Amino acid sequence: MRKYLIILFFCLTSTAFAQDKYWQQHVRYNIDVALNDKEKSLKGFETIVYKNNSPSELNFIWFHLWPNAYKQESTALFQQIKSDTSRVKKLENYTYGSIEGLNFKVNGKTAETEAHPNPQYIDILKVKLKSPLKPGDSVTITTDFKVKLPSYFSRSGFADGEFMVCQWYPKPAVFDKNGWHEFPYLDMGEFYSDYASFNVNITVPADYVVGATGVMQNADELALYKSIGAKNVANRTGEAAVYKPISKNATKKLNYRIDSVPDFAWFADKNFVIQYDTVQLASGKVIDAFNYYHNKKETLWTNGIDYTKDAVKKYSNWIGEYEYPVVQVVEGPANNASGGMEYPTITLITSPDAKKESLDGVIAHEIGHNWFMSMLGSNERQHTWLDEGLNTYFQFRYEAEKYRSNSIFGDAIPAEVKALPEKEFLARTYSAMASIPMKSAIETPSDKFTSSDDYSMTSYVKTALWLYILESSVGKDKIDAAFKHYFDKWKNKHPQPEDLKASFEESLGTNLDKYFELLNKQGSFMEQ
Repeated sequence: MRKYLIILFFCLTSTAFAQDKYWQQHVRYNIDVALNDKEKSLKGFETIVYKNNSPSELNFIWFHLWPNAYKQESTALFQQIKSDTSRVKKLENYTYGSIEGLNFKVNGKTAETEAHPNPQYIDILKVKLKSPLKPGDSVTITTDFKVKLPSYFSRSGFADGEFMVCQWYPKPAVFDKNGWHEFPYLDMGEFYSDYASFNVNITVPADYVVGATGVMQNADELALYKSIGAKNVANRTGEAAVYKPISKNATKKLNYRIDSVPDFAWFADKNFVIQYDTVQLASGKVIDAFNYYHNKKETLWTNGIDYTKDAVKKYSNWIGEYEYPVVQVVEGPANNASGGMEYPTITLITSPDAKKESLDGVIAHEIGHNWFMSMLGSNERQHTWLDEGLNTYFQFRYEAEKYRSNSIFGDAIPAEVKALPEKEFLARTYSAMASIPMKSAIETPSDKFTSSDDYSMTSYVKTALWLYILESSVGKDKIDAAFKHYFDKWKNKHPQPEDLKASFEESLGTNLDKYFELLNKQGSFMEQ
């Protein structure tokens, strides 16, 4: 009997360990896409190899069809924007977008599809598999697609001769230990994506400059970008060196490749000025750095490449080394309010009225998302603070160290506070933040916030304040060591809040229950 119990205990324990073993799905994309700049449309074909690393058989795969969020005013995207008076102005004189021409095939055979039961979620589609996809097996899915780009009011679209091609291709939703995450596109609420390999061919009119996720494989085009870009870094006060196409053909095909990233975006404009330089990290690793900005006189963007390089160096030193071969920053439309949107290896910055400090700060923040979104692929829709808040904590440090500035308070910071040493400056600014009303708990799903102000102040600022409280208790050096430990353990994976807590506790050697309980606290941390 005792022997039987020992065997039973061993079997149950082994089963528990097996159930707790971490896994994540993997996707491989081959995409061919062409831009029609007259129609403001894309025509493409994609092949997806989806590998099931889960312990479950899958009978279907949910797909995100993000462009359909822009199709009509009954979608979740439009409903969210219209419910928030501060965001309704986005919808002035907009043009709808959509995706059509889909013909999903699974392993070469036409697949049955099914719409989402929620009529607002026309940007989600179930693709049924003819036979169950067993653990460890892969399936090949193909489809044509045509995208009508919207006018630029929420991440993707066109404006001022510039194309922002984001959330544009049919994309499997994430299936993880908590099941499927087939949520709709929202303006206030970001994403959660499987790690993937991308091989993308982009055909555009020959006179466009393109910046995209990953590394350009066209040797002659890349050499030209670098040559022009280096000249523009060396000569920042004179007339910019401009791009002229190599070929006399009407179009060109550019190829980009990258592995282990959660998304792919690209940007195109005939009038981009290119800047190019390299960044050498502490380990000796050298990465390429590109900035693409509008060709206008007396622009702060002539120094943008310096901000790009500095952000990569500082975040690498604070958290863990930047692991991609390239970093890129793109200036967005002049008609958009200050902000940015991040994608792996490339980010869009829309700050038409920025000063040096604020432009540098927003570039640092968006580059920081290469850590908190890309290399650490958390579920941004469910736990937005794991992405925005952790990143904002380091942005505030970046701004304080370089300028004694803070993007929340801007010009309101008194001169005597700006004259303080960095440590005292941060103490004063965080003390001021603690008095700002922030009613929601940090651990609030992004689609549950009542307004964009509530979303941003809680997810960004309150989380940064929470981390500063922890830093004040254990010390800055130990916080940095804890982040490095978290990064080493969870990079290229999907960490949850409990994983951050366990990783921090391992590094700090202490129980953090009382700090992590604050994530669920309504109102100010100062309230009893």
